Amino acid sequence: MSNILWKSLVVSPAVLGATLLVSATAIAAPNTTTEVSPVGQPGVTEVAQQPEILAQTTIDQVNRYSNEGNQNNSQSQVTSVSQFSDVQPTDWAFQALQSLVERYGCIAGYPNATYRGNRALTRYEFAAGLNACLDRVNELIATATADLVTKQDLATLQRLQEEFSAELATLRGRVDSLEARTAELEANQFSTTTKLVGEAIFAVSDVFGGDTGDNNNTVFQDRVRLNLQTSFTGRDVLTTRLSAGNATAFTQFDNGGNQIGTAEGTQTFQVDSTGNNSVNIDRLTYEAPIGPAQVYLAASGGRHSHYAAVNNPYFFDNTDGGNGALSTFASESPIYRIGGGAGIALNFPLGKGGGILGNSSITAGYLASEANNPTLSSGLTNGDYAALGQLNFSVGDRLALAATYVHGYSAGGNLFNSGSTTDGTFGEVLVGTGQANTLLNSGSSNSYGVSAAFRPSDKLSVSGFVSYHDVTGFGADDDYEAWSYGLGVALPDFGKKGNVLGVFAGAEPYAFNRVGVAAGNDIPYHFEGFYKYRVSDNISVTPGVIWLTSPGQNSDNDDAIIGTLRTTFTF
Repeated sequence: MSNILWKSLVVSPAVLGATLLVSATAIAAPNTTTEVSPVGQPGVTEVAQQPEILAQTTIDQVNRYSNEGNQNNSQSQVTSVSQFSDVQPTDWAFQALQSLVERYGCIAGYPNATYRGNRALTRYEFAAGLNACLDRVNELIATATADLVTKQDLATLQRLQEEFSAELATLRGRVDSLEARTAELEANQFSTTTKLVGEAIFAVSDVFGGDTGDNNNTVFQDRVRLNLQTSFTGRDVLTTRLSAGNATAFTQFDNGGNQIGTAEGTQTFQVDSTGNNSVNIDRLTYEAPIGPAQVYLAASGGRHSHYAAVNNPYFFDNTDGGNGALSTFASESPIYRIGGGAGIALNFPLGKGGGILGNSSITAGYLASEANNPTLSSGLTNGDYAALGQLNFSVGDRLALAATYVHGYSAGGNLFNSGSTTDGTFGEVLVGTGQANTLLNSGSSNSYGVSAAFRPSDKLSVSGFVSYHDVTGFGADDDYEAWSYGLGVALPDFGKKGNVLGVFAGAEPYAFNRVGVAAGNDIPYHFEGFYKYRVSDNISVTPGVIWLTSPGQNSDNDDAIIGTLRTTFTF
């Protein structure tokens, strides 16, 4: 192809001018057949075409446009530009079009004797037209027609070469410099298959209000995550994440000075933190396509929100990352925090575009919290586990919906813990009240949730969720029900491109009339506001406030207000 293009330039600069003209038109009117997910995050329902489908579509489109003038009602190759009824000598590209038609004969026009020069050009039409011209030029070169290249053409090319000699020399130097820098990077690169993605969070935080405020101090906390992302085929990714931090959540107290829990108001940077800045591997997962399905394998630290669409744009960030909401509750629905660890998940598309199932998919996953423990009551199948099923559906690129079901089993501990274990027992609690979390004995749970994300414009996003949890305990009076719901409004690019203003409100997981746990039948409302200010591509500063009413599900307890100034470095 490069030889043909060079020969076409030698033949005449008119071909060059027309090609540039057509290319500019094609770029100005790109193909818009691919739709974008409204949430842009892993696991979200995508409506983009598969590569093989897109490739076949491209070939079919090019062939259709190439053959458009060969139908029974089409006109033959025109010999004069005057044969086009909609082309006038005053048109700005008249001379270029005249040269292509009368000198090279590679423009046929449309069957109704029109050229349609003012209409937007698709990439398919450009490909068909360029292919016709190149075939014609190649044919003329092969026949060695003597009068194709005139002295005027050669003089014009020589004059252009002399006129742009300085620019060509500069460009040649820049290319040489780029090649040298590329060679240096290749010689000293870390790996040909692995790239490092890091995040560091510095946060100053304090809590105010009654006994909770009196029993906590202002803190300066940190967390660092280093992701080694390895790809062996270009379509798969092996994620090895190292994490270290010293962040812990504030402890909530009632009016009598008694501790009532730490999960309400937990912030995202307080998750996966060892508390002493020691390094641990908190995620080891592998994702790859197998046929039409996307497969997710977790050896350690697996989360349902790694592979399932949470439908909470601008609040959710890469599983408790530092660029979304402040709190774990506002980040994602609590249903995704039931269980975790090691296991497998699959995402299946239910259609190939078009029809009622064209933009839908189904997600299924199984994660076990004690998969590495070989004792009889643990392991991959006999220990604590959670199985998820989810139906995803999107309408264009503005609306995404999901219906989720999770069945879990636990030998005891807490319901919403993302599979955290310490020596075989459940560890950190990430969201909700003690009444909704505490499992007095072993038991199973059936949880149901719906989530939605709606983007009416590029400057506004609305998302929300509702979840219901039915827990069946294996001890006396262990059965209970829990609810949770939330709604968020985000204004992306508010004040500056890359900034986000977010407001979220809802009820953290709560349960009424439970036997054997602290009394309290008031709904614990959660209100949150934050403003992420993008200092640069790699630094953002997020001030925000979290207001918790009725901590411990008791309105007699003073409200708690958490203020945070979070700085996130990404690299």
